[in-house]
Amino acid sequence: MTTQPTQAIHRGIPLKLAILSRAPRSYSTQRLRTAAADRGHTVKVLNTLRFGIDLAGDEPDLQFRGKPLSTYDAILPRIGNSVTYFGTAVVRQFEQMDVYTPNTSWGIANSRDKLRATQILSRHQIGMPATTFVRDRADVIPAIERVGGAPVVIKLLEGTQGIGVILAPELKVAEAIIETLQSTRQNVLIQRFVKESKGRDIRALVVGDRVVAAMRRVAQGDEFRSNVHRGGSVEAVKLDPEFEKVAVRAAQIMGLRVAGVDMLEGNDGPLVMEVNSSPGLEGIERATNLDVAGAIIDYIDNQVAFPEIDVRQRLTVSTGYGVAEIQVGEASDLVGKSLGDSGLRERDITALTLHQGTQVIPNPHAGHVLEAGDRLLCFGKLEEMRSMIPTRRKRRTKLKKLPEQPIHDVADAPAHPSQGSTPVYGGDAGGS
Repeated sequence: MTTQPTQAIHRGIPLKLAILSRAPRSYSTQRLRTAAADRGHTVKVLNTLRFGIDLAGDEPDLQFRGKPLSTYDAILPRIGNSVTYFGTAVVRQFEQMDVYTPNTSWGIANSRDKLRATQILSRHQIGMPATTFVRDRADVIPAIERVGGAPVVIKLLEGTQGIGVILAPELKVAEAIIETLQSTRQNVLIQRFVKESKGRDIRALVVGDRVVAAMRRVAQGDEFRSNVHRGGSVEAVKLDPEFEKVAVRAAQIMGLRVAGVDMLEGNDGPLVMEVNSSPGLEGIERATNLDVAGAIIDYIDNQVAFPEIDVRQRLTVSTGYGVAEIQVGEASDLVGKSLGDSGLRERDITALTLHQGTQVIPNPHAGHVLEAGDRLLCFGKLEEMRSMIPTRRKRRTKLKKLPEQPIHDVADAPAHPSQGSTPVYGGDAGGS
């Protein structure tokens, strides 16, 4: 297979790599294993369910098949949907042991729950089909109308390979499907049907901060799901820069450095449907003739010196210090000032990241000028940062005007409750 030129400098040091997988003979696992071995790395495929999480010693540790696990430089999780809870616990234990993983335990967990993933991505202005989630029967029809009405897509919160995704052509059909699924204690999302992209989508394979391969999947016949497992065909595609940017950003927001990002081609640009933490490699490698497995191994090789850490966990262990996000409001005295002139350093506050519009600027330098609407992720004295956080603006709620009631004179009121009225007491009405 050919491959895109790698942008990183390889360490040239053999790794000891563990692939966490319950399917050692699958195409993806075999390709990753071969790619690692071809580069001189020692690689083993370990069954995720055979681990034991050892919390009895002085430091976090793992058992495998009942024996202490040997040392590994990195792991590559291929956690199946059916073992998400235990699988992410194992990955989290590796993280506590400072073993590098390209996909974090929380990233895998977040991506598996479609509602949670949608909530996280919506916070960062990632384009997605209009989506809603309700539980009460009375809220179903208003929810369908909010996303644009029928036809509407109904999705189980946990489903893979197109399973649990239903296209309801009419309002009453959608209502019946949702009620049936909810009666079996299934949670479902209600999502707008993007007509202009019916039966096709884009799968972008993100590794690190770039898209290493992309394909368009096209459904067969009247099938609206384009998954390869549903019989869909695939073809290599060169992505527009906008699609590449959205795919990389969505994966990074989810905490994934190796991910398959599925997008619809909407009239107004890319719409992210799903971020997959264990993307299959067979379809995309055969469609593009690119060595995707090799790109993944090369990325791990370059990043293994930087094990994934929980930044907030590490930075908040000092008393009085922590991590906070400071919003630069319209009336803030920071507007128009550079970071160097902002006075943050003098207040023992360090800006870690600057979010300016859709741009994310890591480790911003002193010359960056702050604008209204910027967000600063900072580490420093909590007391100082607390004084800079503006009062939360209350969301406006539309209140219905109460019908006017006739005002009665006190003299018109009944003299005693027994005369047909219940008195209203001010304050605490407790007591006998």
